[in-house]
Amino acid sequence: MLVILKESIENLGRTGDVVKVSDGYARNFLIPRNLVLLANESNQAALDHHKKVLEKKRESEKTSAEELGQKISAYSCTLKKKVGEGDKIFGSVSTAEIAGELTKAGFKVQKRTITLPEVIRTLGVHTATVKLHPEVEVSMKIWVVKQE
Repeated sequence: MLVILKESIENLGRTGDVVKVSDGYARNFLIPRNLVLLANESNQAALDHHKKVLEKKRESEKTSAEELGQKISAYSCTLKKKVGEGDKIFGSVSTAEIAGELTKAGFKVQKRTITLPEVIRTLGVHTATVKLHPEVEVSMKIWVVKQE
């Protein structure tokens, strides 16, 4: 089934793209959540009419993501963790903790957009990658320090 995306969906496409998906996925997931329109002639004509608006929206999303990325890359997150013998922390640092610290600092970031190159289980400086837009990824420093 051919559908027109109303919103950007990861692993499927960006707003305004015409994509082919299985009938069940469209009927049971995408259409009830109002994420797509059927790609018929009238909807296609409406899409052609709104193409310029969609392109401007994409550009503004990208520029705002780039601005946010510059701020995040300049910010360094400090997490206090309990430690045991050998300065090893109990458990590990999760992306949810990092997202929480970024939210406290005033950045709107979801935990699923943060990726860690390896599991953080030691004190020190580590890096994380934040994907803000399909074309914008930034890295940030994470300081893991001993909780007193």
